[in-house]
Amino acid sequence: MQGYTAEQTCRLTNCTPHQLRYWDKMSLVRPSVQGTGGRPGVRRIYAFRDLVALRVVRSLVDNGMSLQRVRRAWEYLRRQGDMERHLSDVKLVTDGVSIYEIGAAEGEVLDALRGGQMAFFIEIEQITREVEDDVTRFELDRDQFLNFLRRVESDVSEELAAGDG
Repeated sequence: MQGYTAEQTCRLTNCTPHQLRYWDKMSLVRPSVQGTGGRPGVRRIYAFRDLVALRVVRSLVDNGMSLQRVRRAWEYLRRQGDMERHLSDVKLVTDGVSIYEIGAAEGEVLDALRGGQMAFFIEIEQITREVEDDVTRFELDRDQFLNFLRRVESDVSEELAAGDG
């Protein structure tokens, strides 16, 4: 399973380190590869699925939802078993007051907070594609940087060897 450090996760989700720590502490989105377990100095390692979940939470918060309501909706989805299926299959709708899930049956809308009108859609499938694209770009950038460092190291070693000879 691919893992992403908290720093990488921040870059890929536009979340702040404080948000990651707080959302982990309140059990909203916890790193599924490696959590801290309350131990200082232990790195949080997030899975791809966590990146998608973090972007969804961030999107809801950025669009006016209180963190308390986001947490209640997330708990509802967990109770319904929706978190067990692939997140890209879940479609959420919010009006800034409530959060709804568009169900698998056509026309089915489930109120995760029990009230309100539909107005704002979040398509997790699109967020999943964006995270995949960002992760691919991140990995390419990382690989290019590592290759550059290897070339520099090789050049320095050659120069040192030439200077000794």
